[in-house]
Amino acid sequence: QMELEALRSIYEGDGCFRELSPVSFQYRIGENGDPKAFLIEVSWPETYPQTAPVISMDAFFNNTISSAVKQSILDKLMVEVEANLGTAMTYTLFEYAKDNKESFMENQPVNTVTSVSNSIAIGTPDVPASKKKEKKEQLSKTQKRKLADKTDNKGELPRGWNWVDVIK
Repeated sequence: QMELEALRSIYEGDGCFRELSPVSFQYRIGENGDPKAFLIEVSWPETYPQTAPVISMDAFFNNTISSAVKQSILDKLMVEVEANLGTAMTYTLFEYAKDNKESFMENQPVNTVTSVSNSIAIGTPDVPASKKKEKKEQLSKTQKRKLADKTDNKGELPRGWNWVDVIK
């Protein structure tokens, strides 16, 4: 109960922290747009803190991370759990993950394929557009005559052509 209150007060207003239930928490390590960001979910069993909490990385947010990297992060976190067994450790685990984010994600390849495919997709529409010529609208003789009657010798409409009679 004391650890729950402590977590709520420490992470109050932190957008990375989410309390899923009174015994289950999520923390996002890294910024939202960061390709090396990941999400850790910690759940407390009945006998916590004497037994280890359940640490999961199965969130949809982590789908871009390879399973080998996920397993290595979980293994490193479990070593930290073993060191802190018997004490309140959720805050310690989140901070440990934040401090070691770079070493955790060093084997995670940054997804560069999407940027290559985007540049290809952007480049292809330009080719057909340059081959296609703009077709001007053709006017018949009567359409041209009506247009000429409405305009003066410079091709401009007379002053007040779109005015509305208010007094009528």
